[in-house]
Amino acid sequence: MNEKVRVQFNEVAQQYDQQRKQLIPCFDDFYETAVRWTHSSNEAPRILDLGAGTGLLSAGILHKFPQAQLTLVDLSEKMLATARQRFAGNRKVEYIIADYSQYEFDGPFDAIVSSLSIHHLTHQEKKALFHKLYGLLNEGGVFVNADQARGLTSHIDLSYKNQWEEWIRSNGLPIEAVEGAIERRKLDINATVEDQIHWLSEAGFSDVDCVYKYNDFAVFYATKPGLA
Repeated sequence: MNEKVRVQFNEVAQQYDQQRKQLIPCFDDFYETAVRWTHSSNEAPRILDLGAGTGLLSAGILHKFPQAQLTLVDLSEKMLATARQRFAGNRKVEYIIADYSQYEFDGPFDAIVSSLSIHHLTHQEKKALFHKLYGLLNEGGVFVNADQARGLTSHIDLSYKNQWEEWIRSNGLPIEAVEGAIERRKLDINATVEDQIHWLSEAGFSDVDCVYKYNDFAVFYATKPGLA
């Protein structure tokens, strides 16, 4: 994963959570959908959060599964430092500073989740990651990815970008935060919804779908077959 991504997210770690609602027009629905579709029959599921950042998505997961054993992995040590503060005292939460596309995890997991991270990978890296995640899940396990998606045409994709920029410039964010967010998105390598569904299916997942979409913000769901 790009070293520039790690550096840029280290720089904004302290303000990340505060600004998140002002950078994602569909913030509540986006994260709530990801949590809603993360399910397990295990009362204390083992869950891996890829690109966990400050633990924003993991916080929602822990609210749903208070006994969950969570593994948070991120390139940014400063992001994970904020996550450590968020979950201070919870011994069931572990932290790994690493590139999750290369790291060898100690599976299996009941669920794997991610938010606004996998779009930083090249398309080939995304495909390889989906195969890797399939192998890390228990049978019946789920993968939920709340991420960005490219528009099907250049016109639609540019419209997404312009609408997003117009929105973040109008909601009270300091200009330096606006410009920083726009600069970070230059590193994005978004893939279409259709391509991501195809790649997940190719990796072996079943019941694959985009279960939520607001412009270029999308939540993907997939299961590893094997349990009724």
